[in-house]
Amino acid sequence: MTHGPTGTPGLVATDLDGTLLRSDESLSPRTRAALEKAVAAGAVHVIVTGRSVQTAGPVFDDLRYDGLAVCGQGAQLYDAGAHELVAAHTIDVNAVRTVLHRLAEAIGPVHVAVARAGIAGGFHGPATMPWPWDLVPLHPATEADLWAEPVMKAFLNHDRLPVDELAAAVRSAGNGFFEAVNAGGDLVELVPAGVTKATGLAEVAARLGCAAEDTIAFGDMPSDVPMLVWAGYGVAMANGHPEAIAVADEVAPSNDEDGVAVVLERVYGTG
Repeated sequence: MTHGPTGTPGLVATDLDGTLLRSDESLSPRTRAALEKAVAAGAVHVIVTGRSVQTAGPVFDDLRYDGLAVCGQGAQLYDAGAHELVAAHTIDVNAVRTVLHRLAEAIGPVHVAVARAGIAGGFHGPATMPWPWDLVPLHPATEADLWAEPVMKAFLNHDRLPVDELAAAVRSAGNGFFEAVNAGGDLVELVPAGVTKATGLAEVAARLGCAAEDTIAFGDMPSDVPMLVWAGYGVAMANGHPEAIAVADEVAPSNDEDGVAVVLERVYGTG
């Protein structure tokens, strides 16, 4: 559908990878201009990303973004202008260990890496962990090292199971201990129970005095589904996962075709 939101949204929420950014992780001049014009029209742009603050930071700098951002699939609320965490959540390590034991019994061993809590927590995991991000170093860590410090989220990979099947197996074993999401990269991400992009965005919206019905949100992966459902108008990208497309009010052109800009230009009359 392309009927568009009712009225002019006061809040524009965008995922980064696969949505706002092109496949080469660049922001196109057209998309940058569309965001600037939406903001000039009175909207507030909020970034909602699965990236931790550490890996989202360079994008914030490039965008000259100084507002509140939702990072780590909702586990971190970050004030980019002040360079500080406003709120943060960590996962229950004992619960993760329990679930990993259940998983091993059900589907065999699972590769595990973690993102430690804090602005510069870093990523840690064994050498056997398939790691999809060349620009994000995975620091070597033993099983004991993984849980030596508070963890914001964990990453799981299985040698045989596709990522959607692994996510289903994790949810079955997890029994509500945490959220298990497919966010790309053939990894399942575990974040604290009850934490999603929607909960993070709702907190930012409340701080800004905006309501869900006044929000237009853009995303491409299952991790974006709660946000797309929460927003008054949810837009999935054409390159998106079927789960995101299924709940969207509109499917925009792909991230490599400036889909966010296409919609913003129409909604804010900036075309």
